[in-house]
Amino acid sequence: MNLNSIHNVYFIGIGGIGMSAIARYFNATGKNVEGYDKVASEITSTLQNEGIKIHFEDDINLVSEKFKNKKETLVVYTPAIQKNHSELLFFKINNYPILKRSEVLGEITKNSHCLAVAGTHGKTTTSAILGHILKEADVNATSFLGGISENYNSNLILGGNEITVVEADEFDRSFLKLSPNIACITSMDVDHLDIYEEASELENSFKEFASKVSDILIVKKGLPIKGLTYGIEEHADYNAVNLRIKEGSYVFDIQTPQEYVENIKITLPGKHNVLNAVAALAMANSCGIAIQVIAKALLTFKGIKRRFSYKINTENLVLIDDYAHHPTEINAIKNTVREMYPKKKILGVFQPHLYSRTRDFVDDFSESLSKFDELILLDIYPARELPIEGVNSKWLLNKIELENKQLSSKNNLVSNILKSDAQIIVMMGAGDIGELVGKVKENLTIEN
Repeated sequence: MNLNSIHNVYFIGIGGIGMSAIARYFNATGKNVEGYDKVASEITSTLQNEGIKIHFEDDINLVSEKFKNKKETLVVYTPAIQKNHSELLFFKINNYPILKRSEVLGEITKNSHCLAVAGTHGKTTTSAILGHILKEADVNATSFLGGISENYNSNLILGGNEITVVEADEFDRSFLKLSPNIACITSMDVDHLDIYEEASELENSFKEFASKVSDILIVKKGLPIKGLTYGIEEHADYNAVNLRIKEGSYVFDIQTPQEYVENIKITLPGKHNVLNAVAALAMANSCGIAIQVIAKALLTFKGIKRRFSYKINTENLVLIDDYAHHPTEINAIKNTVREMYPKKKILGVFQPHLYSRTRDFVDDFSESLSKFDELILLDIYPARELPIEGVNSKWLLNKIELENKQLSSKNNLVSNILKSDAQIIVMMGAGDIGELVGKVKENLTIEN
């Protein structure tokens, strides 16, 4: 497809984190952009403030007339949209050019030098760190991120078209639409069994992605894919050693295939973020950026919204907001919080994401959630799914071996949190729990 011949881009599901980055890109590059989403959110409000018209009813009559010019309009949709969505059906029946989000990202980046970050965990932070490094190194790259960067208050770092950074999403095998020159694989934990059915199919998909990398592939040490490796004290090609904590920050030395550099510092909490930083460092260094330049950029990286984001951080009370929605991610958050606050009571507030994921990993979820001192569990956020009989939060709660645990509705969440005497509160989930954090913060601030 020749994107230059397209003047109008219509998004179905424009409020999604990946969709909104592409919408921002087209809007910034002079296309007419409009879209639909199911609900209003902070992202849709931001897009509207940037001049993008959005409506929240599935009604083709609400689509502006110029977007009904078939020859000049591209329709982009997310796989999370229901197949019977009436607007999508209208565009399909009338043979409009229609692409999935991943296909559009592939079209945008196919003629660029593409740096792609894949993995079931860590890809958002890693790609954001990489995009920031390139920006700080005066590399004119455009980065499409899967989260809102605290540095840029956006999921798009706009630059030129010659170099791109993308998050390579394994959901729906989306990353197979990309043509990466340099790529990284951060992790391959089992996930998305609603798509892959078997763990072996997920692994095969990652191997197929790896085969598409034209120049350099970088993988976490221990993954069953060949490439340059990275790790912490693992005899990897890019190896973080002498890891220590100084004044609340991680400091480490880095051994690369060419050199040894001391005292690399990152301000992000958690060893998993040290790994993310090393992965981004390896990718940037593979592009020819000096380690000293990379180290300077790491000092100014502020993080990603909803990735261990402090909402309250005082001596007596801490509120943390995080996107964690997989048992591995919950364990990483719990380990980080316990490392930072070893003697304080920790309340976990979790909203499960997807019925299928809850069903497939119920034992892993119960084990990871049992490690908090206290737990509040919200109802499952369905996203794209219909309910599965017998799969609900009460079923999960009954499996969690924790004395102080309870179910809560969203309406009662604030009052239930206020009843707790925990000094550390961690709110986790990939659904709409993020929309509740502000209200929780407001009430905790008043209470304390």
